[in-house]
Amino acid sequence: MASSTAANLWVLLGLGIAGVLLAAKRLKRPARPDHGAFVSRLELLPPPQPPPPQARHPLTDLCFAIADAFHVSGYITSFGSLEWAKTHDAATQTSLVVSTLVDGGAICVGKTVIDEMAYSIHGENKHFGTPTNPAASDRVPGGCSSGSAVAVAGGMVDFALGIDSIGGVRVPGGYCGVLAFRPSHAVISNSGVIPVAPSLDTIGWFAKDPIVLRRVGHLLLKLSYTDIRLPRHFYIADDCFEISKIPARRLTQVVTKSVEKLYGRQVLSHVNLGNYLASKIPSLRNYSNGQKNGDSKFSSLQALSSAMQLLHKHEFRDQHNEWINSAKSAVDASIVGNLSDDGDSTINIVQDARKEVRLALNTLLKDDGILVIPTALGCPPKLNARELSSTSYNAETLCLQSLSSMSGCCQVTVPIGTHDKCPISVSFIARHGGDRFLLDTTQAIYATIQEQVEVLAKSNPSSKEAMSEEAAEAAKEKGNSAFKEKQWQKAINLYTEAIKLNGKVATYYSNRAAAFLELANYRQAETDCTSAIDIDPKIVKAYLRRGTAREMLGYYKEAVDDFSHALVLEPMNKTAGVAINRLKKLFP
Repeated sequence: MASSTAANLWVLLGLGIAGVLLAAKRLKRPARPDHGAFVSRLELLPPPQPPPPQARHPLTDLCFAIADAFHVSGYITSFGSLEWAKTHDAATQTSLVVSTLVDGGAICVGKTVIDEMAYSIHGENKHFGTPTNPAASDRVPGGCSSGSAVAVAGGMVDFALGIDSIGGVRVPGGYCGVLAFRPSHAVISNSGVIPVAPSLDTIGWFAKDPIVLRRVGHLLLKLSYTDIRLPRHFYIADDCFEISKIPARRLTQVVTKSVEKLYGRQVLSHVNLGNYLASKIPSLRNYSNGQKNGDSKFSSLQALSSAMQLLHKHEFRDQHNEWINSAKSAVDASIVGNLSDDGDSTINIVQDARKEVRLALNTLLKDDGILVIPTALGCPPKLNARELSSTSYNAETLCLQSLSSMSGCCQVTVPIGTHDKCPISVSFIARHGGDRFLLDTTQAIYATIQEQVEVLAKSNPSSKEAMSEEAAEAAKEKGNSAFKEKQWQKAINLYTEAIKLNGKVATYYSNRAAAFLELANYRQAETDCTSAIDIDPKIVKAYLRRGTAREMLGYYKEAVDDFSHALVLEPMNKTAGVAINRLKKLFP
């Protein structure tokens, strides 16, 4: 009887376990204590501490993980592919950067998942599974260094290394809500790291704490702790925020308020980065997808992105085409299908563009300037979402990544809270070689940014107000589309709808003014621009449009004042400069 009861208990227990497993399978959230971040666990211990009075190792008490593109002696580097692991021997030397960190006192605890052959920026991997984003479990973690970002976001390590060619550190940092640093190109040795595209490759790192981010940077970059240089310019790249799927004000408000509090309003200015680059990078004129293209709608940012993608594909193929051909059936079709030699004849133009964009950004930022852009196009896409395979979505996302990838400038991803329950972030870019300045600035401003995030969260509008704001943004986007199609009256109607829904946004009035200018309704354009400036005294486009309207109305002195004010806010604005010279010649 007892044995029968015991048997029944085992059956019930088995059914219970089966039920739990079935439920987990249906939920598609299998229990993974490390969020699926790690490929393998290991332990590399630092050397003993030096005897007093010498200082302790700089990274003492910190542990870290490394993306599975870094070699560790005695371990096979899988490079995100089981087939790669099968066909390669264990490394005989440890990556120089890993050895430096261990010698600096940190403990290396494992290798993390990357996208297959580090090729994508989404964080998906069919061989090892997609790591679970701790900040939004139904969303992709971003790649290629997905596991490293997840390990930091999940609190499993203090910091982690990744590789960044076209966003491989910056994007997962933004999607997982952690700090992510891409240093200036070629300032840290890539020795012992599998190359992806050498002209674009950098070693980057993630951390939750800006102090840890800076400590790691000072060791890897061999920096001295000298006096901190204060930033004197923060340039908000308005056109970059306009392509974001998140309302621009939500992204910029936290930054502008933080900068004003720490450094004063005078250091803030706005720039149309696309226009600036178009005037500084002649090799990218009419450049599209590696081909010459006369489409004037193709912006300089899109051109830069296309050039980056061509260079990435070209150098990746040079590095790995032989192995891919030998293992083609085991390599993801999206990689194999993207390795044609189309556009190879223009590689020299692309290399020229790299030099020109570095010079252009170094000239803009100098030694004390920060460029502010969105890190990614919007919230992290949902797992298996259509946009992950959308050519247009990926192209727009890569526009934002191309600035640092092509210029070699340093960039940091800075989390700024959530939107729709997903992490969002902005990025700060400093000139090539300005790594210490960028790390110091990030540490100095980070706490204030998080304070402003909390202030914004507490002052969130009611759901009804939020719905009105979203509807207003949708109307504005429709108005922008109508404007691009030269449907001026339709655009005016849509901007008017946006203003009725939310009359506190300067851009709505400024955009409607642009449409009124096209219909030669200069008086209404002037009125709308004045409304925009009353809301936001730093909206450059409104000054330019009001100046144009006043010039057409015969108010020449007032027009010069408007153009001059635009030039103060945006010193390199060519439109304002040309208008002032024209009016002064006509009316000295």
